[in-house]
Amino acid sequence: MSGATTANECRPSLARGLWALTYRELKKWLKDPVMLVMFVLQPLIWMGLLGKSMNIGGLFSANNINLPQQIPIPGNVILYPSGLQGVVLNGTMLAQMFADMGSNIMQNTFGVTDYFSFMAIGMVSMIVMTTTMFSGMSIVWDRRLGFLDKVISTPVSRVAIIFAKILNATFRAMLQATVILALAYLLGLQLSGTFTLLNLLGVYAAIFLLGVGLSSIFIAFSIRSTRMERPMQFISLITMPLMFASNTFFPTRLMPDWMQAVANVNPLTYLTDAIRRLTILPMDASALIWDFTYLGLFAAVLAIIGIVLAWRYLTR
Repeated sequence: MSGATTANECRPSLARGLWALTYRELKKWLKDPVMLVMFVLQPLIWMGLLGKSMNIGGLFSANNINLPQQIPIPGNVILYPSGLQGVVLNGTMLAQMFADMGSNIMQNTFGVTDYFSFMAIGMVSMIVMTTTMFSGMSIVWDRRLGFLDKVISTPVSRVAIIFAKILNATFRAMLQATVILALAYLLGLQLSGTFTLLNLLGVYAAIFLLGVGLSSIFIAFSIRSTRMERPMQFISLITMPLMFASNTFFPTRLMPDWMQAVANVNPLTYLTDAIRRLTILPMDASALIWDFTYLGLFAAVLAIIGIVLAWRYLTR
């Protein structure tokens, strides 16, 4: 009996090892005041500057449409609006008519009448992507400092080592997404009539699934690297394609056909669509189920790849 007890003590459970390593990662992050300040400032800058400066709806405002007071047409005939006999259709009336059309164009194009709400949700996806990307750099840093060698020499499961990095990046992404949504709401985010606080659980679930998948990719790519340049180059290579070949800032249906094909397999597209349907768009259960199905398969497949690579390549 004593021998069995000693063996169990020398082989901690997966849950205990995972919790200890995840706690260490989060504690290291929370104790860095500079990181916490950047954690708040980064989304604030994006929301306050870029988010508000790209006022696409302002293109259709009456003040931005300058037309002559009367619109002559061939034959010296004065143009009248339909149903308004004896009233000249002047430039002011046309400008207001175009402005009214603008809200319909915005609604049909973005699903909302203001671009800020559309873009703010895209910002959530972008921050989730950039946060999970640096999970690969974390494991390279631990290897260079010698901490990874010490952990590998202990009875802690290698799966716990990998998933501690994944959970750390995913939890950080969820916290930062919460900050972005709160700031966006203060800056004018327009929530849909179907939004409830329970929808936030769906938002966190979608972020968790994408966080697991993307973190697994970057950790798998960096698992044997000892140079910081390698994950940095990989991040620089795929950041722009992931972000712009998706519906993060622009509807995919208006993209060229070849780019639509890329966007339809881009996991960032499904995360952004799921969050928008849970926050600013009317609820569409079938589309939401499809988004979560894709994100779930993406997370499961890449997590399995991460586990296999952990057992095979995570060595001293």
